Formats: sequence, structure tokens, C-alpha cells
Amino acid sequence: MRRRKAELRARVNGQLTFRYGRRGLTSYAGLEFFRRYLRTIDFVATLRRELGTALPASDYGIVGMVLVVLTLLVSGGRRVRHVRYLAGDPLVLRLCGLGQLPTARTIGRWLAAFRVKHLAPLQAVLAQGAAQVIRQTGQRRLTIDVDGTVVSTGLQVAWAQRGYNPHHRKVPSYYPITAYEAQSGQVLRVQNRPGNVGDGKAGVPFLQALLRQLRATLGGGYALEFRMDGAFFRRDVLALLGRAGAEYAIKVPFYRHLGLRQQVRATRQWTRVTPRVSCAEHRLTVDAWAGAQYRVVIYRTHVAHRSPKNFQLDLFDPNDGHYEYQAVVTNKALGGAALWAFMSGRGVHEKMYGELKSGFAFGSVPSMQYAANSAWQLLSALAFNLTRSFQLATTAGRRPGSRKRRALFAFESIHTLRALCFQRAGLLCRPGGAATLDVGDAPGVVERFDRLDRLLAA
Repeated sequence: MRRRKAELRARVNGQLTFRYGRRGLTSYAGLEFFRRYLRTIDFVATLRRELGTALPASDYGIVGMVLVVLTLLVSGGRRVRHVRYLAGDPLVLRLCGLGQLPTARTIGRWLAAFRVKHLAPLQAVLAQGAAQVIRQTGQRRLTIDVDGTVVSTGLQVAWAQRGYNPHHRKVPSYYPITAYEAQSGQVLRVQNRPGNVGDGKAGVPFLQALLRQLRATLGGGYALEFRMDGAFFRRDVLALLGRAGAEYAIKVPFYRHLGLRQQVRATRQWTRVTPRVSCAEHRLTVDAWAGAQYRVVIYRTHVAHRSPKNFQLDLFDPNDGHYEYQAVVTNKALGGAALWAFMSGRGVHEKMYGELKSGFAFGSVPSMQYAANSAWQLLSALAFNLTRSFQLATTAGRRPGSRKRRALFAFESIHTLRALCFQRAGLLCRPGGAATLDVGDAPGVVERFDRLDRLLAA
């Protein structure tokens, strides 16, 4: 039914006057569902058991301080000082279990008291939560992406170094490394490192710790498959994964001593993968590694331009066009097309990093201390995992399997989750003496909140 224009328009006269005295107002009504979910998984009990005496003490309690930082990250705060905008919000206080929130100075001092020995308990909480979610999904194969990322810092931040910062080469930075399970959407492990530490030799201890963690939290019976970039193409990494019985697919750099260009020149038949990509399989012998042999699949991508990755003029007739080449070493029993799709799935790790940095302040540097900044990264990853597991228990529907080994469930980004749920305004009132949260009558809000209420009650 069409309505008259007079019914669609409204006159706005003058300016509104602001008032600041009403109590019971909240900007985060959806956090009530998040609080209920944390209660169903006994998250507070886990924090008391694992962190009760393992972290620096505070008048607000260790569990209370951890919940404050997690709530700050989930609600959208990017700096410690943003906690002042949460002060007095009744839903935030209910989630943290506090009568009032600590100030930014209190949180900063608590973080500054962290030492390296305090990071292991936080890592344990992260690992146990991820293992619990993996068991709930029922999967028996873990697809693990391992890679590092750059976090730019200030000049006075402890352990920050100039190094692998491609966009700001002279800026000191951290270079944290993470392990991400692609199908459950969980961060398995986080380790902060100075910016001049690369993924090569320094990646071996991280992989060793990750394998010990998986055995301790999940036990046996899981097939492991790793996807990594060319920095991990090392003899010790391949040997470690081989001893662990894990499958792997790792990019191979076109180092001169590997002879990959000679193999490309000798290739006369390429197998079509996509309209622009073709591949050829070879046996790679590495003389520097006592003649060790590996299965390598070389891919070429047809491009319409010359690029730094392109050495077309040294190989074929220029009239054939230009190609970019990449190679993958693997012990998986996959054909060239399936292996290409599998390696293309590494993009989900980059999306995870994007959401961590833009949505959970993973790239923020709250302190001058290395341990404090490392703890912040662990708490950021924990907040990310909790929002994923919250969706897994409520709104995330299962998706069909994919050769890319993408997530098994349709997760919403934290930005969408905040817009549709967490950052809904409400009024906490007591009609008839019963605590009630009024969130308005918008149809979308009513539908989503009613569904979450029923799912969590079940």
C-alpha cells in the first residue's frame, strides 16, 4: 500500500538538549547474550582455575581484569583509554562481574606488571578454548596456516626492531607469528617476536611448541596438514613435520641453487588448472641437503604485463605472453588442480589477520613493555576465538566442504556482529520488580534477539 508523502516526512525544528543523568541506559544490549554464552561454557571458572594466581594481582581481581580487557576488545575499543566510554554501562558491568570498571591508568599499570612468565597461562587458556571448539565441530582433520604479520610500534617500545616491515622499513615493529585452524576458525597459538626475527629458523621452535600443544589438548586421532609460505622452506621444518606424521604444502622460493628455473625451461607440457593457470610436476633434488628429494608442483599464471616475478623472456617466445611462476613442495597425495585450490585457501589466514587488526586491536601497542604487548595480543586472539565460538553455538550455519579447506561454518565478521547484536542500545528497567532489558521493537532486532534467547536457553 502506497502512503502519502505527508506521512513519510517529518519536520525537524531546533536542536536537542543533551541530558546525562538517566541510569540503566546501555549501548551494548547484545553483550547479555555473550555473557550467557560465557556462563554456559564455564569460562569464568576456567579463568579462575588457569589464571587465578598466575597473573599480576589487582584490586579488581585477575579474572575481573581479564574480563574487562576482553569486553573492551569485543565492544570495539582500540586503546586502553577507550574503557572510559564503557564506564557506568550496566551490561558491561554485568559481563565483567564488577560494580565499577577500572580506569585506563589501572589497566595500564596491570599490563605493565606482566613478565614473560605470565604469558604461558594465557596461552594455555587460548589453546584449551580452541581445542574445545574443534572437538565440538566433529572434524578429524586440522588445516593449520602458520604465518607472521607486522605490528608497527614506537621508537621506545621494548624489543621492537627494524626488520620485516615492508611499508615502513625504518619504523621499529613486532613480527608476531600465529597458527590458525582454517576449518574451525580458531587461533591456536600466538607468539610475539621482535621485528627483525623472520619465519625461517625462528619458526622451528614455534612449530615444535604447536605440535606439543596439539598433543596435550587434543590427543591423537587427528590428521594434521600445514600450509606455509616460502620462509618455511627449510630442511629442519620439513623433517619436523615428517616426523610428526603431518602433511604439508609449502611455497618454494626460486633460489638459484634449487634449479627451478632450469626445470621450468625443460618443461614442454603444462596441465591446465584454471583458464589462466597451468602446472607441471617435478622431483626436486636439493644438493645442499645431502641430495634430499621432494615432490614439487610448479604453477604458471598467464598475465598481461611484465612484472618482477616474471622471467618470460628467458624461457619462451615473447609472443606467448607473460607468465608468473610459483612452486609448492608437498607430501600430500593431491593432483595439481586440487593442490592449487588447497594453497589458495591460505587467504583465510590473511582475512583473520585483517579482522584481528581492524576489529580486535591486535595491531595496537598499549605499553612500552614487551610482555604487556604480548599479553594484549593473546587477549585479542582470545576475544576473536570467543566471538567465533559464540556464533558456532548460536547463529553460524554449517557450509558444504571445499577444496580450499575454508571454514566449515558461515561466520559473521565482528563488525557485522556488533552492528546486528552487540552494539544495540537498550534500557535496563524493573517493571514489577523483575530485571528487564528493553531493546525496542525494530523487527530485525526482535527477530535476532528472540532467536538468540531461544538458542542459548536450549
